[in-house]
Amino acid sequence: MKPLYGYISARAALCTVFLALILPVGMVEAQVVRGFITDLADGEPLEGATVVLRQDTSLVAGSATDRDGFFALSRFPVGTYQLTVTFIGFESVVDTVNVRTGEILLRNYRLASSREALDELLVQGDRDTGLARVDAGRITIQPADIAVVPSPDVSGDLINYLSAIPGLVTVGDRGGQLFVRGGEPWQNLVLLDGMWVYQPFHVLGFFSAFPSDILNQVDVYAGGYGAAYGGRISSVIDVQSRSGNKRSYAGAASAAPFVTSVLLEGPIVDDRVSFLASARRSVLNYGAENLVGEPLPFDFGDTFLKVHANVNSNSQLSITALRTYDEGQVGAAFQPRGSNSNDVASWRNQAYGLRYLVLPRAFPVLAEFLVSYSRLQTAVGDPNNPARTGRLGAVNTNANVTHFAGDLEISWGLFARTLELTTELGGLFQNVFAQREFLTEVGMFVEPSIRLDNGVEASAGLRVHNFPSKSRVFVEPRLRAAWDRGVDRLSAAVGVYHQEVVGLTDQRDAAGVFTAWSAVPFARVPSALHLIAGYSRSIKGRVDVGVEAYHKRLDGLFVPEWTAFPRFTTNLQKADGRIWGADVRLEARGQHFLGTITYGLSAVRYRAQQESLELWYGESAIDYRPAHDRRHQVNVLGAYQVSGFEISARWQFGSGLPYSRSLGFDGFVLMNEPVDVFGEPGSRRVIYEKPYTGTLPTYHRLDLSVEKRFVTRGGALTVQAGVINIYDRSNLFYLDTFTLTRVNQLPLIPTFGLKYGFGQ
Repeated sequence: MKPLYGYISARAALCTVFLALILPVGMVEAQVVRGFITDLADGEPLEGATVVLRQDTSLVAGSATDRDGFFALSRFPVGTYQLTVTFIGFESVVDTVNVRTGEILLRNYRLASSREALDELLVQGDRDTGLARVDAGRITIQPADIAVVPSPDVSGDLINYLSAIPGLVTVGDRGGQLFVRGGEPWQNLVLLDGMWVYQPFHVLGFFSAFPSDILNQVDVYAGGYGAAYGGRISSVIDVQSRSGNKRSYAGAASAAPFVTSVLLEGPIVDDRVSFLASARRSVLNYGAENLVGEPLPFDFGDTFLKVHANVNSNSQLSITALRTYDEGQVGAAFQPRGSNSNDVASWRNQAYGLRYLVLPRAFPVLAEFLVSYSRLQTAVGDPNNPARTGRLGAVNTNANVTHFAGDLEISWGLFARTLELTTELGGLFQNVFAQREFLTEVGMFVEPSIRLDNGVEASAGLRVHNFPSKSRVFVEPRLRAAWDRGVDRLSAAVGVYHQEVVGLTDQRDAAGVFTAWSAVPFARVPSALHLIAGYSRSIKGRVDVGVEAYHKRLDGLFVPEWTAFPRFTTNLQKADGRIWGADVRLEARGQHFLGTITYGLSAVRYRAQQESLELWYGESAIDYRPAHDRRHQVNVLGAYQVSGFEISARWQFGSGLPYSRSLGFDGFVLMNEPVDVFGEPGSRRVIYEKPYTGTLPTYHRLDLSVEKRFVTRGGALTVQAGVINIYDRSNLFYLDTFTLTRVNQLPLIPTFGLKYGFGQ
């Protein structure tokens, strides 16, 4: 009860401060026009719609809608104006508004699709998405972007696009881990409709917990993210799902050698309440395993449900639920068919959240309230009696407000979070360990942002949060700025970040399939400083070129101790990290063609301290490249439309990852009492070179996909065929340095799939 009492008390105190901040600003007298822009056909919000006020021929105010379809115009004189809403592919809306002194008007508009057909694959004109778009570490992803990346699933999946972004490194076809610009997986913040998702990727590397069909938009911050985000020191992946069709029922079902899926959406109350439901299940035993000719001992799936309601003209409510499961034999636990080994790695995600969006009628603000519960369960070993288990449960609450004052927006908010961490570790050679911890985090942020007519936009944020378990308060300044000069764009970001929990992994488990979460063991808390600068240029609206450089300074890290024993260890050593990198991106577009080339250069160095290191190598601290330091990364992506067919291909290359080479093995007998040295088998040790001085082979692969859509009276049938790893490259997935066992990535795999959709 004590952690819960402290959590409630802290939240009550923060709410008092929150109201003290909102009310004085909200009661400033001003003229405001605000509202939501949605698609007439299905009620989905339209992000990026342009809303302007004109008087006669003069432009008075203008704004673009956010991902909720929300707009706000303020700080203009009283009078009568012409309000115009425009969006590519939709009919424009023109309205007349008469604004009196201090009046706050609400105007919601539904836009009808234009009769002019648009190319779904290649969008002409200004683009806010695409791999070449440089915005100080941020990339915005739409479902149409994901569709052009070859995938073994006819519906596509977010992870396939993420792995094409320079600086984002996956462990391959198996394992379900993502490293962002030198950071580790446990340093990533992944959100779905505001809910924390702790293990968002499936055990088979082609799939995440977010199928393309449920997505509205994804914002990926590879660094330099604003004050609204916190609790992680590497990156943010902010996923927003669709709301569901509010006017008619629609759905889709697909089948492929890897997964089958079904999706259904429609109105519960016409034009007001909708639902969106999705379910996927792996079918490797019936499909892909027969194509590969070798066992694929993986089982995974996910279910998603969202209910969205327009409560009234000025408020919206959504309830979201996500459940995932993964189970598989990976890394050293992988055994050939017929083996008696039952060791598997597994994890289960649960996330439930409520989001309430409201426009208070008396104040010119947008308020957002979020409450969510997230849970992760992990295990390694015999499914009936696992050797290691971990459980993490978290309750998150957020209250955010944005105030609009012309070109200036001021966002602030309060947050409170409580976590329960339970870990039980055992097994062969294991230093047995069990613990249960409660953590609480509370704080607030404020972030004013401004957008000027000369193309300059900037935000300066400050995040203040308290970790009671460490009795410390952290102040994190953040700054993001961009200068859009038409064809040229300059951007930069700097920020400070802290994280109180760490993820402990065992490199024998295929780059850390099992993660044990724990509070940092000492007074210091891991922190990071991000520095990012970028430049991009658009050439005749068809070619985009982008360059971005970054540096991350990581202090107060904790990494597992360096040991010669084949065991998972919870003993930690102090470490610091330095990361330097740069990305080069080129994207070319035509009426029926899209081509992208990206190159990522990265260098990651850790410096770790441990008493036993001096016995091993004669020095108390060592500098090394961690196992996820991929120095060079290349992605080439092309998509072409011809005669109704969509052809896409992708080639990816990654330089070899570092690993620790073993020189040999020995054994020893602990002589703390009389021992029969002839009968005592002793303990096994590995004799290593210095950590991570070896380099694994390079990784490269070519994938191809061909797709055609047939429109029928009742819906549409999509047929897909393709090949993964066309030239059958034997890419290394995992090398067990204790047994020297090698496990490769998947070989050449022919893929095919069918998808039928109706009402879409």
